[in-house]
Amino acid sequence: MQIFFANMDFFLYLCTKFYKIYVIMSSVNKVILIGNVGSDPDVRYLDRGVAIANFNLATTERGYTMQNGTQVPDKTDWHAIVLWRNLAEWAERNIRRGMKLYVEGKLQTRTWEKDGQRRSKTEVIAENIQILYRPQEYQQRNDEAVQEEEGFANEANEQDESIIF
Repeated sequence: MQIFFANMDFFLYLCTKFYKIYVIMSSVNKVILIGNVGSDPDVRYLDRGVAIANFNLATTERGYTMQNGTQVPDKTDWHAIVLWRNLAEWAERNIRRGMKLYVEGKLQTRTWEKDGQRRSKTEVIAENIQILYRPQEYQQRNDEAVQEEEGFANEANEQDESIIF
């Protein structure tokens, strides 16, 4: 179906109005952080078995020396990271203090009232996490865990082969 406009100026006017409305109404809530884990994740399970994990991630802007010789020190910001469901369970098994992570998610601000004061907290609701660096002590533990899981998988396969259908 084709629509013909008798007045091309009117068509262009409609297009620009639609474009302006679209641009005004669109938004992006995206956060990407690379930083160090401050503490092991605190994992809780809600009523229906839904896992939620919380931990802090530190990002640091390195200090520098200005042209006039003034030293600008390092600046560290702490970010509250929240994980839900399978990602929270994965974090419980794999994330430890000191690891360097890539975290991708969205910002969310919660508000509540405590002792008559209104409080708020801005958190990053993580949607994707990747471990970029694992300290040596955790690397050894992880290698042992992988070997243990492989041994368990081999035992499970042997048991499955003995079952006759």
